[in-house]
Amino acid sequence: MTATLTERGTHRERRAHVAALHAELTRYGLVTWTSGNVSERVPGEDLFVIKGSGVSYDELSWEGVTVCDLDGGVVDGVRKPSSDTDAHAFVYRSMPEVGGQVHTHSPYATAWAARAEEIPCVLTAMADEFGGPIPVGPFALIGDDSIGQGIVATLRGSRSPAVLMRNHGVFTIGASARAAVKAAVMAEDVARTVHLSRQLGEPVPIAQEHVDALYARYQNVYGQ
Repeated sequence: MTATLTERGTHRERRAHVAALHAELTRYGLVTWTSGNVSERVPGEDLFVIKGSGVSYDELSWEGVTVCDLDGGVVDGVRKPSSDTDAHAFVYRSMPEVGGQVHTHSPYATAWAARAEEIPCVLTAMADEFGGPIPVGPFALIGDDSIGQGIVATLRGSRSPAVLMRNHGVFTIGASARAAVKAAVMAEDVARTVHLSRQLGEPVPIAQEHVDALYARYQNVYGQ
């Protein structure tokens, strides 16, 4: 049963963590005004936490992050959750490996989405992070789980943690909210670089065997 928007306090540490992650969206110029959101699954429970609808980034604290069940119903919080809540809920129900999600309207990546054009894998950084091109998902209206259905249909079976939802923006997934934020930052970075490359001419693709090798190394060897 869905609770009223009067309860507060549960999963406070996770809500504070997700609230803090939103600073990365503004830091890297991925959002404007109050648009965009980060969510994260609550391990061991059929719950996730997500930014409240229309909450200012400058004012965002744990209280601006709402706890929802996997049907998108509010369980704890004093803020109405994001308008993308049903989409996030559908992804969590459908892809149990997903622990975090991000949505942005970052300008370069969204420009590709407006053209319904995937970003081709022409950079080693893309091979590392996305394992190939960043795909385009279908057009879907906001307000129910239609966007979530498009995300799942596009990313299930794909190595890419990012999808460009047509005429809308970027959605990313990850094992955690932080991983999804990283994917959103990288998606905008490569979208800008590939766009600049196309101003000079046609970018040179990377051979599939090299993409595979780069992806395997980055995912399994790179870092600490």
